[in-house]
Amino acid sequence: MEENSTTTQSYPFVFHGKGTAYFEIQLANWVLTFISLGFYYPWAKANSLRYLYSKTEFAGSRFTFHGTGKEMFLGFIKAIGIFILLYGAVMAGALSGSQTWLYVGLGVFYVGFMALIPLAIHGRMRYRMSRTSWRGIHFGYRGQLMRLYGLFISNLLLTIITFGIYGSWYTVNLRKEIIGNIRMGNVRFSYEGTGTELFIINLKGLVLTILTLGGYLFAYTRDLHNYYLNNVYLEQNGHYSRLSSSVTGWGYFKLVAINLFIVVFSLGIAAPFATIRTMRFVLQNAELVGEFDADNLLQTEDIYKDATYEDVSDMLDISLV
Repeated sequence: MEENSTTTQSYPFVFHGKGTAYFEIQLANWVLTFISLGFYYPWAKANSLRYLYSKTEFAGSRFTFHGTGKEMFLGFIKAIGIFILLYGAVMAGALSGSQTWLYVGLGVFYVGFMALIPLAIHGRMRYRMSRTSWRGIHFGYRGQLMRLYGLFISNLLLTIITFGIYGSWYTVNLRKEIIGNIRMGNVRFSYEGTGTELFIINLKGLVLTILTLGGYLFAYTRDLHNYYLNNVYLEQNGHYSRLSSSVTGWGYFKLVAINLFIVVFSLGIAAPFATIRTMRFVLQNAELVGEFDADNLLQTEDIYKDATYEDVSDMLDISLV
């Protein structure tokens, strides 16, 4: 996909977050979550996201997260209920004294666990995108759940059959489906990477990381990060822009090394400072290049407030694309 060089502009990202301010927010979150036996978690998450979004600037304006603890709490309770049922199946099988029923319980757990992944991705994207705005224009996610299930299952089977080789194409296909259904008003997102390109990056990264006894790992991570971001395109009324990332292997090494030092020697207490450093590193090395027109954005997306699978995705440790 080509950009028109005569109208190409660069729109930077800037992160204004401060480690001390975010630490204060997280400290309060930790205390209240502990006192409430975990029930404050949805409000803690909403507070964290609201701060991080409000400190992220693009083209001179900052993002806004509109989600609330109340919305997430309802989803949090539903998510806990789902996992209680899954673990309950295993416990029932174990307490039955029958090996057959134990296997049945384990089967229900693993099948249910795998079935939750597309549901969690779909639900989280719908909620998170709908509750995010920039200059008053809301994002949206138009993906279809059954289509995502079909892609997830078929690509998973192909990855298993090919002993993992198809994994690169699987990753790209998921990104195409998920990112391709993101909207920001009348701006449509797409992912233009290919499985072949990602396979070569993965093969090169794996071989060189082994040959260098791990020394190439940071360059490999840089290649993946830049590849994922550099292939995200935005289309607005026939005009195209794309994300551009300039992360370096040395820069990533310094980020990880210092973050590891901060987290380990503070016994995890200073983790908020590591989060702020990571956000600043990623965003200061990213920009949007192309024909994006902020003045002609139009609101097109509906508001969606069901946060059920926002918390399921947390429990499954699923990150946004």
